Amino acid sequence: MDTVTIILIALGLSMDATAVAVGLGLSIKSLKIQNGFVIGLFFGGFQAIMPVIGWSIGLGLKDLITSWDHWLVFGLLTGIGIKMIYESVKIKPVEDEIKDLKMSVLLLLSLATSIDALAIGISFAVLRIAIITPVLVIGFVTFLLSFLGVGFGRHAGHLFERKLETVGGIILILIGVKIVLEHLL
Repeated sequence: MDTVTIILIALGLSMDATAVAVGLGLSIKSLKIQNGFVIGLFFGGFQAIMPVIGWSIGLGLKDLITSWDHWLVFGLLTGIGIKMIYESVKIKPVEDEIKDLKMSVLLLLSLATSIDALAIGISFAVLRIAIITPVLVIGFVTFLLSFLGVGFGRHAGHLFERKLETVGGIILILIGVKIVLEHLL
């Protein structure tokens, strides 16, 4: 997998976490730079760990699905993309201000925004992609965008939060289409 595709996957995966980080930046009452750093570390860390778990699972399955693996990857990426687009347009309740971000809430948000990365890890194993580079790129991109998202949320509010998820979903669907076309042509 080429570098541009890995970066696009990282951007697509990071959009959920970035959108949540923007919301947290808007909601945290006494926002400090440390909040952005911690949120970025949690979101980036989980986004880096989950593909490794998925890749490990996928290694056990790859021999069983070799003849139709590209369709599985297409299905996973398209499903994740559609889910992200759907979640970006459905009505969400307005969040109240958060006094302090509790560790348990941060863990749950990190896990919730990184489930998609587990499926991507399975795709990497099926496509026989070495995991180290994508994991480092995904983790770094998610950390950086989440960190910046917290500050952006504090200053710009909900102007772009939903649009980020939509763009991320579209990117993942397009990568899925690209993978299928590469296998068919």
